[in-house]
Amino acid sequence: MLDESLKRAQKVVVGLKQTSRALDKGEVRTVYVAKDADSRLLRPILEMCRTKKIQPVEVPSMAELGKACGIKVGAAVAAVLES
Repeated sequence: MLDESLKRAQKVVVGLKQTSRALDKGEVRTVYVAKDADSRLLRPILEMCRTKKIQPVEVPSMAELGKACGIKVGAAVAAVLES
C-alpha cells in the first residue's frame, strides 16, 4: 500500500531538509514518518505538521520508507506534495 501511494504521487520529497522546506512553503499534502527514526530529528517536522494540521502517516521502518521512495537507503521522512 505504501509503495503504491508514493509511486502514484506526482511529486515526492525525501529527507528532513526537503520535507521541512516543503512544509514551510505550504506545498505538502501527506507526510510519511519512519517509526524507527530518531525522535529528536523528527520533532521539528512533527511540530510543523501539527501547526499545518497535517496528520503524519507512520511507516514501520526507515528502510521501508526509503524503498517506497525509490532510494537505496533508509529515509526518516518523506512528503507528497500538492500537484
